[in-house]
Amino acid sequence: MYHDKRFQTDFYFPFVAFSHEQIKACSTGGFLVTDKTNFDKISQRVLNLNTSVLNSITDRLAAGEIVRAETEDEKNCYQVIKDLDHVGGHVQGSTTTKKYMRNEIWSLIAAKGAPSWFITLSPADNKHPLCLYYADTKEKFEPKIMEYSDRFRLISRNPVAAARFFHLLVTLFIQHIL
Repeated sequence: MYHDKRFQTDFYFPFVAFSHEQIKACSTGGFLVTDKTNFDKISQRVLNLNTSVLNSITDRLAAGEIVRAETEDEKNCYQVIKDLDHVGGHVQGSTTTKKYMRNEIWSLIAAKGAPSWFITLSPADNKHPLCLYYADTKEKFEPKIMEYSDRFRLISRNPVAAARFFHLLVTLFIQHIL
């Protein structure tokens, strides 16, 4: 942390990696938002930004409070945040693009209804090495590909192994996919 007696704040800059594509998109968004007609307004907003009001807003928002812009300084802070959101909307993976995607999803749900998914799991137990290991009596796991008839016979003799294998796959599916 950097601490200087002239400032009342400690500065901390975490390492954040950006791809070249993100930097390029951010630059493009910045150029679009500050074109010739908007440049003077945006630069004046940034130059006249009351940082104490901005700090107050961010502290109140971080505490979970709902903050409405009432004073002119608060409205100016929110407009600068909106300008930054406009730039961030061009950067893939930014919080702004995630916000746009969430809005799009909710709009689709409102227009089309919630999605219904039907998933059928049908693991081939007589082909999977893990199920064959469950069914076999060997202690050591050696995934060797047996002939089809041998695999079929092995699984047929031990249906509990097929059930254990199916339970494992369904549990993994629920845990990692759903």
